[in-house]
Amino acid sequence: MAILKHIASKNASYAEIQRYLMFEHDEDTNKPIFDENGELIPRKEYIMDGLNCDPFTFDMECRELNALHHKNESYDEIKSHHYIISFDPKDVTENGLTGEQAQQIGMEYAKKNFPGHQALVCTHMDGHNGSGNIHVHIVINSLRKYDVERRTLWSGLAIPMPGISIMLLKIT
Repeated sequence: MAILKHIASKNASYAEIQRYLMFEHDEDTNKPIFDENGELIPRKEYIMDGLNCDPFTFDMECRELNALHHKNESYDEIKSHHYIISFDPKDVTENGLTGEQAQQIGMEYAKKNFPGHQALVCTHMDGHNGSGNIHVHIVINSLRKYDVERRTLWSGLAIPMPGISIMLLKIT
């Protein structure tokens, strides 16, 4: 069974989450890992897409949209929402889940539940401490870029694979 976790963030740096998604981090300290030349070490396996934005300019596009609408300017405003869909390692061995399929699930979830938002969807295939559990990060700007019909959050998640289900866990 997969778990969906939510974290609301007041951190003004959208670039920080991009760095986390794209580069290796120490699992104990959560700090970036550098090579012998002082360069960030890219993650070995990840898939990243953007919804209503380019995934590699997500940070800049979010800041520009916020500035245009004078939103997310104060410390106490929630700047982004981070969702993590963590799949059980058995989903790989018993149900044949791949990183590409997990990314598709993440993109479908983002499109269905966050229409109009800029979203960064990134799948990691490594898991915590090399556990191999595939997990999908979905990061959205709290400000909606496009006007769309309002929907109820958690309005459902169609899982295109038999045997895989998701349990919701909300962390604020």
